[in-house]
Amino acid sequence: MDQRIINLFDEYTHAPLTRKEFISRLAKLTGSLTLAMSLLPLLENNYAQAATVEDKNIKTEDITYAGADGVTMKAFQARPEGKKKLGAVLVIHENRGLNPHIRDVTMRVAQAGYLAIAPDALSPFGGTPANEDEARALFSKLNTQQNLTNFLRGLEYLQKHASGNGKTGCVGFCWGGALAAQLAIHSPELDAAVAYYGRQPEAADVAKIKAELLLHYGGLDERVNAGIPAFEQALQAAKVKYQLYVYEGANHAFNNNTSPARYHEAAAKLAWERTLALFGRTLK
Repeated sequence: MDQRIINLFDEYTHAPLTRKEFISRLAKLTGSLTLAMSLLPLLENNYAQAATVEDKNIKTEDITYAGADGVTMKAFQARPEGKKKLGAVLVIHENRGLNPHIRDVTMRVAQAGYLAIAPDALSPFGGTPANEDEARALFSKLNTQQNLTNFLRGLEYLQKHASGNGKTGCVGFCWGGALAAQLAIHSPELDAAVAYYGRQPEAADVAKIKAELLLHYGGLDERVNAGIPAFEQALQAAKVKYQLYVYEGANHAFNNNTSPARYHEAAAKLAWERTLALFGRTLK
């Protein structure tokens, strides 16, 4: 697919671009409204493709825990049935909220032998709505400090869980990738943080990071990748332990198998192997 179309969709999902304007610009790129509409299923998430884990040994449930300012946080939890002393992983969704794809990723983490939860950042508004445009609009209304505290409370929940071993990691995607870095900055107890194509933190905050970092970027993701040099310089100056990989030919959201135009199977598989290898070293 024309990279200009991918970039336009990225702008639509991350900038204040209305659906009407997006469709209009897409029609100009493709040459017709009919062709533009035919491409939408390739660009937008198809959650019928979300489920990749079918494992009777994985126990799943919807849970709640206490967030900031009286907020009740909703979350999806998955863990190997009957296992104790598990390393624990917080899964952080994209700017679409807690959807079937992220639930599946959480189950993948559990299948690998970990206790995992995926909090719903939109819990202050009652949870993630079915309409993705509505969900994205709500992200701009989140209180940044309250949201950070809500996810730090999620880490505390995992650290105290009866099935856990006290060690915690996190993995985040896009919006969640940026938040994974913030958790590393604000939680000295965090053992590992994995960020997939997330916006980088301020260089001045990097020295606070105690966790080992793993950073995944798509080679075609110019918007996010512009922040890599300053981030890497700050990591090296602060002597933070990290690994950074750029997957050539891969777009933003390359791990999301429900988005046909952007999913990059080879990059997603390799990045996931590296993610589990980090968790294996730090959480077990």
